Amino acid sequence: MQITAAVARSQGADLSLETIDIEEPRDNEILVKVVATGVCHTDIVVRDGMLPTPMPVVLGHEGAGIVEKVGRGISKVKEGDKVVMTFNSCGHCPSCQDHHISYCHEFFPRNFFATRADGTSALSKGSETVHGNFFGQSSFATHAICHEVNVVKVPDSAPLELMGPLACGIQTGAGAVMNALKVSAGKSFAVFGSGSVGLSAIMAAKVVGATTIIAVDMNDERLAMARELGATHTINPGKADATAEIMAITGHGLNFALDTTGISSVIRNAVMALAPMGTCGILGASAMGTEIHLDEVHFMSGGRRLMGIVEGESNPDTFIPMLAELYAQGRFPFDKLVNFYDFADINQAIHDSENGKAIKPIVRMQ
Repeated sequence: MQITAAVARSQGADLSLETIDIEEPRDNEILVKVVATGVCHTDIVVRDGMLPTPMPVVLGHEGAGIVEKVGRGISKVKEGDKVVMTFNSCGHCPSCQDHHISYCHEFFPRNFFATRADGTSALSKGSETVHGNFFGQSSFATHAICHEVNVVKVPDSAPLELMGPLACGIQTGAGAVMNALKVSAGKSFAVFGSGSVGLSAIMAAKVVGATTIIAVDMNDERLAMARELGATHTINPGKADATAEIMAITGHGLNFALDTTGISSVIRNAVMALAPMGTCGILGASAMGTEIHLDEVHFMSGGRRLMGIVEGESNPDTFIPMLAELYAQGRFPFDKLVNFYDFADINQAIHDSENGKAIKPIVRMQ
């Protein structure tokens, strides 16, 4: 079967819209007709060669669509179901068995190596192999093959073209608050970095009842959006000392902080702003080998905690439908983050994400 896909062929270059071939789904695979796909920072990082994903490759890992075919071994979904495709996992390692699938022992190869577990790809162009299975989907295409472990059925009433970002970026920010940090009613929370992940964290903090919600970002437009979505305070660290401002707002420091930037100095500031027994989560990607420097006495003597978070520590089968329901109730308005683009304009969507013009681009297939 021939499909249209956006192919990454060289580091840092625009994606190339091409007609390529996709295999029939194997017994343990699902073919999805893609309706729309979110553009995530991770797609851009991989396009730029910062992770060892082979090229040529079809990226995309926030896909939403309709099940077109299922393999003989599939029972979770059927043809015609509306679905979101999320991150991939092995399903059998100790983490997966303990229902901590975002910490799958094979998370990196299953999501970034862009092949099936046996090293093959379902995508090709003539005699050329095109790497696929990126995050178990490669959804920058009109069709994608995914797996039972990373497909999530959503209600028929869900606006499918909007649902894709729940699979990664939105899930990551909201899940960091709700699942990993477990922010609770009456607590204080600050997010450092107000992109789609940080703004999703703010919405989640409002849902769980945090009473002091602080957004820290250099972009005043993003800070205005943060206030619209639930932030009680905003700080531009280019205009004021963020740690000092947080201490003045809270009186004793934060119960919870979340860094989305991956910048070592920002992480240090977030930890310095913690109250005794406070916890800081980190989820921003940075270059391999990046080190974090902390004040050991401050960190140890206050019983403060620093934790890494992947994909919001979510169980997508339950968490994505929950976020969809919160959206339907008007309590999680992540549509305010979205700009839509035609698939033909995918490179413009990526450029707008890079320069901050778009918070969460979604490309719609025609």
